[in-house]
Amino acid sequence: MMDFDTLKARGLFDQRLPRYTSYPPAPAFHDGIGADFQAKALAALDPDEPISLYLHIPFCERLCWFCACRTQGVSSLAPVQHYIATLEAELAVVARHLKGKQRIKQMHWGGGTPTILPPELIERLVTAIDGVFQRDENTEFSVEIDPTLVDADKITALRAAGMSRASIGVQDFATQVQESIGRLQSYEQTKTAVDLLRGAGIASLNIDLVYGLPFQSVEGFGRTLDQVMSLDPDRIALFGYAHVPHMAKRQQLIPEQALPDDRARFALFNHATDVLTGSGMTAIGIDHFAKPTDNMAIAAAEGNLRRNFQGYTVDGCGTLLGLGASSISRFENGFSQNTPQTGPYSKIVRGGELSTARGYELTGEDKLRSRIIEMLMCDYAIDYNELALTDAQQAMLTPAFMALRAECADLYTEDAERLSLSVEARPLVRRLAHFFDTFTMGNVGYSRVS
Repeated sequence: MMDFDTLKARGLFDQRLPRYTSYPPAPAFHDGIGADFQAKALAALDPDEPISLYLHIPFCERLCWFCACRTQGVSSLAPVQHYIATLEAELAVVARHLKGKQRIKQMHWGGGTPTILPPELIERLVTAIDGVFQRDENTEFSVEIDPTLVDADKITALRAAGMSRASIGVQDFATQVQESIGRLQSYEQTKTAVDLLRGAGIASLNIDLVYGLPFQSVEGFGRTLDQVMSLDPDRIALFGYAHVPHMAKRQQLIPEQALPDDRARFALFNHATDVLTGSGMTAIGIDHFAKPTDNMAIAAAEGNLRRNFQGYTVDGCGTLLGLGASSISRFENGFSQNTPQTGPYSKIVRGGELSTARGYELTGEDKLRSRIIEMLMCDYAIDYNELALTDAQQAMLTPAFMALRAECADLYTEDAERLSLSVEARPLVRRLAHFFDTFTMGNVGYSRVS
């Protein structure tokens, strides 16, 4: 990997760019796309073609200051119970537009805090889902777990509902770091949750870490990494903290003066990478690590890794259906996003309508650029055989390819079948992907590239 000064000279640390979990990025969505678009997209689905399903549970008993997700704090279960009833209503609305009982290949519950749901609400939501969709023993069902808000009964209910993968947010175990982001969570609490999950038969465990938080140091983060590895996770997601207080107001509570600078962030990421790969994990894409036996590592090795709003994925489904306030769906011809605020979302859905508030309809050019960007983000390569570019497409993309080659200089190889980035070029991948992006959203505060 290139050193800090070389990357800085290339302008890496000065840019804020999309993470390319979609193309175009979500800020390009507009309100010209509404419920009619989603209704037609749902009606066009083949019941035998598997989809991914995402359910957003936007409630938290505590609001972590670093988080920029669509969430809201609650002090009782009443709003949660009302929301589950609304999800039941949305499932019924969606079912009206489907040709049949769609098969689910992968389902994920995110938030917010899905483990805010007590067992009876977990069972109620799963019953509603199974009334509309098909699942079988091969359906992967993952849930985001808050160790401070889970117990044996909830885990038993989730396991009975088919949960096969769990994802635990840790971020950092250092007390000073946790206090600075409003998220107190001890190693002991986390280990208890892990033991309960393993005891319930959950064979696949992901742990989320965040670098670039206030008061982090290589030494302190190293201790967190040692503690995390003692939990024997199957995957690690290592995200760079995006400080965007103008967009996420709660981040204004974070002490900016204690945030590590670019050089310190770079050192944190590199140290974590060394520790994780040194422990035998495989580095995957820009922010994931997995045991070589994990299906994500296998998919990456075989060129089957994909990217969507949940980050890196192995499901390969052409459709991702998002349910709940603010959820985004991806269809063959575009994207639709639900109304973000729970109140208006609930009113629309309980009125028997789809709550699409905005979206984007893809053109042929968009689909082509999207696939190239996904190839770069997943494989650090562009497969010319798969793309089978026409002369017109090649001419359209020539400026982007020229910019990529100039940026990489001698850091890539190319033949008639494939352009492949070297290991040294990988930190630049979001910059390189951006060359194929025709959407310049100058007024949008994207996250920093590194």
